[in-house]
Amino acid sequence: MKRAMKFALLMGMGLLVVTTWAQTTDAVKNNSAAAKGEEAKVDQPADAAQTAAGDYVIGADDTLHISVWKEPDLSVTLPVRPDGKISMPLLDDIPAAGMTPVLLKDLITARLKKYIADPRVTVVVTAMNSRRIFVTGEVTHTGPLPLLPHMTMLQALAQAGFTQFANPKAIYLLRTENGKQVKLPFNYKEVVKGRNPEQNIVLQPGDTIVVP
Repeated sequence: MKRAMKFALLMGMGLLVVTTWAQTTDAVKNNSAAAKGEEAKVDQPADAAQTAAGDYVIGADDTLHISVWKEPDLSVTLPVRPDGKISMPLLDDIPAAGMTPVLLKDLITARLKKYIADPRVTVVVTAMNSRRIFVTGEVTHTGPLPLLPHMTMLQALAQAGFTQFANPKAIYLLRTENGKQVKLPFNYKEVVKGRNPEQNIVLQPGDTIVVP
């Protein structure tokens, strides 16, 4: 009888140890999976930010800061010329317009390898002057405006403002398409009421808004 009770007690303790070990193992796995999930969540914004930054296409009149690590004589801030090129010490003219900062960095790095061992280059767009629109006529702020991502006609006019003599029903947009100038009407009164939403188009670099 005593042997049977001892055997039962040992079996119960063994079962308890196995159960505890299994629960601990599951908890460790769950915590590890959760930690990996949190790491993935933390990494996503950084990746998204890098992708967004790398998508920008450099244009004429943009200002670039090009830094070469441990080479202060090669680190410069300079504009992109109207021909789309920049000039750097040792490298002379380099095409920049139409390239992303990442592609331009790779191009400069490849050319510098002729003169420097393991060059480390950084390209930053400090002024996006190539992405501009123009507003003229009866507005309080005439001239160029920076073109923000996905900016619409309505948003641009909100920045420009109307004078008391403006005719918001007869506004139009001038855009160059395939070498020809196109005139697109915009009735501010109708659009703000929710009518003719197709007139509230997304603007492109070089567009000119005219407010009569």
